[in-house]
Amino acid sequence: MTLKRGLLAIAAVGSVLAGMVTAATLPAAAVEAGCTVSYTVQSQWPGGFQGNVVITNLGDPLSSWTLTWSFAAGQTVTQSWGATVTQAGAAATAVNASYTASLPTNGTQSFGFTGTWNNSSNPITTGFRLDGTVCNGVVSSVSPTPQPSASALANVNTVGQTETAGNYVSYAWPGIYFEARFHGTGVGIVLNDSVNDYDVSIDGATPAEIVTPGQTTYWINGLSNADHTVRLDKRTESPWQVGQFGGFVPAAGGSILSKPAARTRQIEFIGDSYTAGYGNQATQHDCSTIGGVTANSDADESFGALTAKSLNADYQINAMSGMGMVRNYNGSSAGTDFRTYYNRTLEAVNNDVWYNPGTWHPQLVVVGLGINDFSTALNSGEAWSTTAQLAAAYESAYQGFINTLRQQYGPNTVIVVSATALSNTTLFAQSAQQVVANRNAMGDKNVYYWYYDDPSLDHLGCDWHPSLHDDKIISGLLDNFISTLPLSW
Repeated sequence: MTLKRGLLAIAAVGSVLAGMVTAATLPAAAVEAGCTVSYTVQSQWPGGFQGNVVITNLGDPLSSWTLTWSFAAGQTVTQSWGATVTQAGAAATAVNASYTASLPTNGTQSFGFTGTWNNSSNPITTGFRLDGTVCNGVVSSVSPTPQPSASALANVNTVGQTETAGNYVSYAWPGIYFEARFHGTGVGIVLNDSVNDYDVSIDGATPAEIVTPGQTTYWINGLSNADHTVRLDKRTESPWQVGQFGGFVPAAGGSILSKPAARTRQIEFIGDSYTAGYGNQATQHDCSTIGGVTANSDADESFGALTAKSLNADYQINAMSGMGMVRNYNGSSAGTDFRTYYNRTLEAVNNDVWYNPGTWHPQLVVVGLGINDFSTALNSGEAWSTTAQLAAAYESAYQGFINTLRQQYGPNTVIVVSATALSNTTLFAQSAQQVVANRNAMGDKNVYYWYYDDPSLDHLGCDWHPSLHDDKIISGLLDNFISTLPLSW
């Protein structure tokens, strides 16, 4: 496979610093936010060290928290206590343990870890963020009212959960996309994002991938002096960090035209890493030698996106890797699950609620949650002593989640509960099927069960995930299943 990571400028001729980008994000509910972090290396030995982190919350009380930072010299966490610490490259994420979850105003919590270092440099880590807020000792208040749409975005078809932030929109979920029409020989894309990767399409073709652009206006020039379409797709996940888009700008002598019409068909895909397109561009399980998971992930090519495009439907991909309906991968992040984050625009911001602009009414919702609930064995100390108890909790929570979807979208939206094969158990499929049977028995006939598997799936994506080859197969299976549903679109 030839990685697209380096294709930053197939049709681009340069970038200009935007200059007026603001990094602030505006949660939908009013909160005071602020924090400080003390990080110390308590002890150090050849190849290893012990670190300690103390968080002081200066803002509103928190009942759960996530702390993110990046190591500067290749340090790697090997074990942690007081929080579950995961790492992707230099980026580290700590999620509270059950006994460190509470962080009152001016309260503190601490956690520790052991790690490896390069025996040359082990600098003190800085740049901590608590639930997305920079821990610099500054307390800020964020507005409870979304600001009006910026004029720069008035002619942009925006699909996905976003919120306005001055002249920009902020977002975190994968698969969000922006579409516009313009006349002229080029178009600029205003971004403020040092985390995510994007695909840019001009007139349906994909001339460039933008990799962690930072604060920039990315230009694609050299086009014919005519009417064109442009589309920007967010390829990657960034649940704990925010991207910002500030609109499209025309090249000299050109103009942005009226907004393209939204599609009449709408599909929402809800799920985990399979739904998010985790590592789907890879053709080997270990992606550490080919740029890592992020470089090889593309939500724009996930099975849901492929199916939506085949049906000419707008789509949302609300998916988080590692998350389950009641239990996350290997029992991690106890006390949280996918339901904790589903209604948030920015997953890392507590109390953030997505306000439907009134244009999102999907006729079809496809839910794929359960791989992380059931794929790993229960650990001692988890909330369920047996898999039967886990299955019962899963089925009960699923009914509540469907109730949430019904409240949002009404009784006519078709809901598909999906399941797939796991190598060590059939409990996922059995439990998902039972959810649908029970729902139908309650009188909700617009809920359907879809099981997908195929002998030609190679699972050659990162960490044994579906590859792009697999996403195309799964999309075809979903296309066939959707054709049997009573959809009036």
